[in-house]
Amino acid sequence: MNDEGQPGAMVPISTMEILSVSGLTVTRRGTRILRGVDWRVERGEMWTILGANGSGKTSLLSCLTGFLMPAAGTVTVLGETFGKSDWTQLKKRIGLVSSSVRQMVDDGERPRDVIGGGRYGQINFWGKFTAEDHRRIGRTARLVKCTPLLDRDWAVLSQGERQRVLTGRALMGEPELLILDEPCAGLDPVARDRFVHFMQRLAVQKRGPALVLVTHHLEEIPPACTHVLALHKGAVAAAGPIAEVLTDGVLSRIFGAKVEVLREEDGRWGVRVGGAGKGAF
Repeated sequence: MNDEGQPGAMVPISTMEILSVSGLTVTRRGTRILRGVDWRVERGEMWTILGANGSGKTSLLSCLTGFLMPAAGTVTVLGETFGKSDWTQLKKRIGLVSSSVRQMVDDGERPRDVIGGGRYGQINFWGKFTAEDHRRIGRTARLVKCTPLLDRDWAVLSQGERQRVLTGRALMGEPELLILDEPCAGLDPVARDRFVHFMQRLAVQKRGPALVLVTHHLEEIPPACTHVLALHKGAVAAAGPIAEVLTDGVLSRIFGAKVEVLREEDGRWGVRVGGAGKGAF
């Protein structure tokens, strides 16, 4: 399809693929953390990686971003294959919003510098921005709705404000892939709802980055999400179109309790959990 939604020329397979994981296995101290994971994301899709704590979500992300060496399998992101390409350069094409980044920002850092540093891959920016940098910082701040925050200290921002700033930082480099690693962790219900609406706007904009959301809360999945990868004990429990994966059976299996999947009128998802009280916390 072209920009007007009309049929166009056939897109080559190589340009359709955002990432591909085949036979991915991760082992730590003799324990298999990921067990033969196969997964593919194509352009036009928004995926959510869903799973309970310990299901392998973080390890999968670490492999995608080059921070963890797999024991076996192949990882190809944006046409570049781990072990055969310069992963340092590839990281500049990937935006990451994660609590691990949030914790590295100094209390006195200004959001203006946090966002702008994303263009250079720096946290606690020590360089000097160009006039073009400042224009892009302004545009990005407007996109993530944090313009009034630009010159405040990081220490006085709320969790929700920090997440918007970090999303701006990730977008500053105009990434082709944006990974949101549990972006609503620590947010109150109102801030979480606002961030989900922001993800929805980001997912439907034209020429935006491909989005991958990582969570274990169905309430955080925006209506624009098209596919789900459900992990259970390091393996793929189900993967495919969202309506085929978010079922009572799949969710009950990966969370180890009787789960009823709910769908709201506005397209948001939810769960009702039963039978979990007898298990160990």
